[in-house]
Amino acid sequence: MRRGIEAYTASEKDYRHHELAELADFIPGLDETDQATLKVLTHFVYWAGRYPDPGTRHHSKVEEVFSLSEKHEISAKQLFELASRVMGHVKRLVQ
Repeated sequence: MRRGIEAYTASEKDYRHHELAELADFIPGLDETDQATLKVLTHFVYWAGRYPDPGTRHHSKVEEVFSLSEKHEISAKQLFELASRVMGHVKRLVQ
């Protein structure tokens, strides 16, 4: 978004993934818990979203989801607050 539509279109294939923490790296102020939340959500996107069966190589991520969730005590409230901050930042960028 920083470089404009033409630059994004030229490099779009580099961003064709659902690694939310990487996609959100331009948003200021994301802390360790925010990054953990984005990693957990990425796992959800692969399993319950676009890729209902991402394959057995991703089974090991289940433990990471629970570990991150417990370590950072991720709640639905935190998730929605993070989503609101991300969308608010993007909205400011595109105005």
